[in-house]
Amino acid sequence: MSTAVQLRHLLAFLLLILTFALQAQEKYVLSGYVKDAATGETLIGAGVAVVDTAGLGTVTNAYGFYSLELPAGKHTLRYSYVGYAGEEQTLVLNAPKRLNISLEEASVQLREVVVKARPDDANVKSTEMGTVGLQMAKVKKLPALMGEVDVLKTIQLLPGVLSAGEGNAGFYVRGGGPDQNLVLLDEAVVYNPGHLLGFFSIFNADAIKNTTLIKGGMPAQYGGRLSSVVDIQMKEGNDRTYAMEGGIGLVASRVTFEGPIVEERSSFIVSARRTYALDLAQPFIDGTSFAGTNYYFYDLNAKANYRFSDEDRLYFSTYFGRDVLQFRSNARDFNFDMPYGNATATLRWNHLFSDKLFMNVSGVYNDYDFGFRGGQGDFRISLDSGVRDWNGKVDFEFFPNPNHHLRFGANYTYHQLTPSLASATNGEEVFANEAEIRYAHEAALYLGDEIKLGPGVRLNAGLRVSAFTQLGPYTSKLDSTVYGTGEPVKTYIGWEPRLAATVYLNAVSSLKAGFTVANQYLHLVSNSTSTLPTDIWMPSSEIIKPQVGLQYALGYFRNFKDNVYEASVEVYYRDLYNQIDFRENYVDNVANDLEEEFVFGKGRAYGLELFLQKQKGRFTGWIGYTLSRTERIFPEINDGNPYPAIYDRRHDLSVVANYSLNKKWEFGGAFIFGTGNAYTPVQRLYFIDQFPVQEYGPRNSARLQDYHRLDLSATYTPKPDSKARFRSSWNFSVYNAYSRQNPFFIYYDFESDPNAGTASAGAYRVSLFPVIPSVTWNFSWK
Repeated sequence: MSTAVQLRHLLAFLLLILTFALQAQEKYVLSGYVKDAATGETLIGAGVAVVDTAGLGTVTNAYGFYSLELPAGKHTLRYSYVGYAGEEQTLVLNAPKRLNISLEEASVQLREVVVKARPDDANVKSTEMGTVGLQMAKVKKLPALMGEVDVLKTIQLLPGVLSAGEGNAGFYVRGGGPDQNLVLLDEAVVYNPGHLLGFFSIFNADAIKNTTLIKGGMPAQYGGRLSSVVDIQMKEGNDRTYAMEGGIGLVASRVTFEGPIVEERSSFIVSARRTYALDLAQPFIDGTSFAGTNYYFYDLNAKANYRFSDEDRLYFSTYFGRDVLQFRSNARDFNFDMPYGNATATLRWNHLFSDKLFMNVSGVYNDYDFGFRGGQGDFRISLDSGVRDWNGKVDFEFFPNPNHHLRFGANYTYHQLTPSLASATNGEEVFANEAEIRYAHEAALYLGDEIKLGPGVRLNAGLRVSAFTQLGPYTSKLDSTVYGTGEPVKTYIGWEPRLAATVYLNAVSSLKAGFTVANQYLHLVSNSTSTLPTDIWMPSSEIIKPQVGLQYALGYFRNFKDNVYEASVEVYYRDLYNQIDFRENYVDNVANDLEEEFVFGKGRAYGLELFLQKQKGRFTGWIGYTLSRTERIFPEINDGNPYPAIYDRRHDLSVVANYSLNKKWEFGGAFIFGTGNAYTPVQRLYFIDQFPVQEYGPRNSARLQDYHRLDLSATYTPKPDSKARFRSSWNFSVYNAYSRQNPFFIYYDFESDPNAGTASAGAYRVSLFPVIPSVTWNFSWK
């Protein structure tokens, strides 16, 4: 054989080896959407696991989309979601492939062993710390105040999250104030998430698909708040068939309609809720001097979507809610009306550039407004405050390979804030303050990457750069410079690095650490312990600096009994800068310029959180405990010495349990214990020129009694196996089962005798809710 022939054979052999090598290295992208088979709703956080490759998998994003790069060849994939029967697909991957999956809802028996909405070992292997996803099916099984299911009250049962007070939907996270929580409804910021002065949240459980709480390392795509994110997504609507569900309770009723606009391509959902307790009491009120007094609130959620193709989808969602308080005291010729509420609208476009690049573009409008109109006789007063935003944002997700998951994007918000516009008339006299509407630009760019560094280490690294510009009209408090409409007054730039890391110790345990920097440019001005409708939002300015928060966290995570139990221990430390409070001896006066009534300081918070959760079986639930301290340091308050924040709570314990007795009966319970809230006591009384003077003790140096209560619930489904389209169930709840008289607040009753020079003050505790039973009839037609 000639040398030339031998060379050709060698080259052919090398080419063959190279071909096999290239084929062995060839990888293709498998992507698609995971949906509910019955309704067509996309499933957020559904697990996609590669059975034949341990540790390889992903979860669907906020729109039910997943993307996974795999080696060419044969693979078996398992798709799973809480409350649904898992599905396995075996395929040969020799080219990029789109695979959409529809999961069937599991039977009652199957739910006892069905996997969760995320991979079983996500507690150990994900880079997330302090992140909890709440499925509404589980939330609805918990006891509820007056039968009204409330996702924000469920969040309060988690470690590191404290209730704002008895029956209140407000909450504090890891030592932060109520304004430091970013509450989103389909990407729209909700500035006041409470009804009835905060006792109920604005979120109708029938309209909600998914809720995520982030209290640990906040990813780079979120910003504008220091403490936490509560990200709530509304349902999209059934694109297969028309359906209805609702409930009738003692204080409120609700109804939801949904169905296809174009079958399997477009759908809608409309959900409404209204209270009527005082409406029913009108016949008894009409015969009194309070005739015409009434209170009610209502919510309306609506959403529609259209799927042009797997590459393009359009969504529009809106919310409108109002509280209406009308008070009439005809005997005293005194009356007032106090309407307030939120309105939001979100238009979103999803686009797939490729199987690896996903984009979402959103236009968002949100408005919160508060009004007060009232008076006595010839005296009338009017108050208005609120926040209105116009927001545009674009977000990208890029899946270059299994070791990287990039998120990047930009957003811009135009703020219009009405701090407190007041006017009053007394006969022909007219009074008005000179408060100005405040305007501002806020923008941000962000980049984050979830990185797999080998088989035992994962990182989630990100950077957010934010900017805020105060706009005129404005008159400088520093040098009296007058700024015209739209003229920049003061600009702030914030650099916000985010880093989280997970190190696998073994197959069932890991260590996690996180570091977060965040800036907050809008501030809630409040004399209360929670978000009330009268509270005022103020923008950063030349005087009010942006709040800055740094958080360090470390945690140990472990699963037991084949992932049936999840446990975690987390410690955190937070530094808070440019915190805001009213100066001491502040007197609320609408004529005052609020910027001149503030003092500024810093804060710190640190704590330990323990969490044990059972996810599977007839008996499920969790135990959460928090040991924490929250302090504030203001040079002008308490002589510059540290003092506990009003929401400092040393011990906080929640025990939550659910038990499925059989197909017809399910039982739930929740026990809550917390150290009493801090308050500032009256220390002594004395007279100056025969006028009594109150001298208060150090700021927040006394505490109310410890708080504890037990809630119970039972759900009865008469025909659980019925194949009829109409189904119903009864929910029975008992709030505060042993009628604990928990203190709501303390007030003082003063008695004095100027002639004798004696004075005394008696402190009295006010409790709000005794034992409250409730019953709700829930129904559905599908």
